[in-house]
Amino acid sequence: MSKKILMKGNEAAAEAAIIAGCRYYFGYPITPQNEIPEYMSKRLPEVGGTFIQAESETAAINMVFGASASGARSMTSSSSPGISLKQEGISYLAAAQLPCVVIDITRGGPGLGNIAGSQGDYFQATRGGGHGDYRVIVLAPANCQELADLTLKAFDLADEYRMVVMILADGFLGQMSEPVVLPEPTNKVFNKDWAVGIGKKNKVASLILSPEDGLTKHNYVLKEIYDRVEEDVRLYEEYKLDDAEYMLCAYGSSARICKQAVEELRSKGVKVGYFRPISLWPFPYKELKALSVGKKKILTVEMSLGQMIEDVKLAVEGSIPVDFYGIPGGMIPTPEAIEERVLSYE
Repeated sequence: MSKKILMKGNEAAAEAAIIAGCRYYFGYPITPQNEIPEYMSKRLPEVGGTFIQAESETAAINMVFGASASGARSMTSSSSPGISLKQEGISYLAAAQLPCVVIDITRGGPGLGNIAGSQGDYFQATRGGGHGDYRVIVLAPANCQELADLTLKAFDLADEYRMVVMILADGFLGQMSEPVVLPEPTNKVFNKDWAVGIGKKNKVASLILSPEDGLTKHNYVLKEIYDRVEEDVRLYEEYKLDDAEYMLCAYGSSARICKQAVEELRSKGVKVGYFRPISLWPFPYKELKALSVGKKKILTVEMSLGQMIEDVKLAVEGSIPVDFYGIPGGMIPTPEAIEERVLSYE
């Protein structure tokens, strides 16, 4: 077993990308994700890779397009406003079925907002900020270890389904330092006979003008892949839900705070547990609905004005009440505030 190393979340994700075989990184600076390009600028030359600080976010995502089209594992990272600028390129990547990993270390918004961690990018990540009918696999770590583990997993998922996979982590996770055991490479091999290169006659395109129904058929091909992902990739964590009367539902840093609130409420005799979706798309609807049976109420906690709560309501289909507690703009919900809300249900 590898030894534990004290690392920032951003650094853990970057090193995991190297372990996964990422040899092409293209980015543009923005807080609070700057440790990722800084780390990659040092490590990639050491392993024979290429680091380029692009002239803009738009340029960076299109460099990812080019590297991915050649079959290479490639990645970019940014923070909320920067991810907004990359959305057109993400749509193009989805259209061309090019696999890559995008890391969004989110900050407060809208607009330039501030540099504190926030969870206001949920809609942008899970619904897609670009144009057209496409999906992006979205994974949400809750600690530095998961930032490493899920980044490694993201590269395999991207190659398996030929999709963009996004790591969605708030700025607090990116900036905090925790002991991390770096993951071992999976060494999975994926067929990339679709890639372009010297001597190959493959073509990678996101523009489909012919035949007349070519784009329609292509969209159905993509839908078949997305349907398969929805069946195969539903990740979540449950905690003390067996006898719980109330369920907290949260992801990322909010989930860590909910876990502390669960312990405090349990010490006061309140039967409460929590559900943490790890894959935000596909969202674990079936699992959340099954685990909510018999509960009196769900409290969804987010560092936003309420975005994931829409998926929670879709999951339970009106079978039980769903309440919300959240705070936007880079502020953190406290365990005490969550406890007070749950105690008001008694």
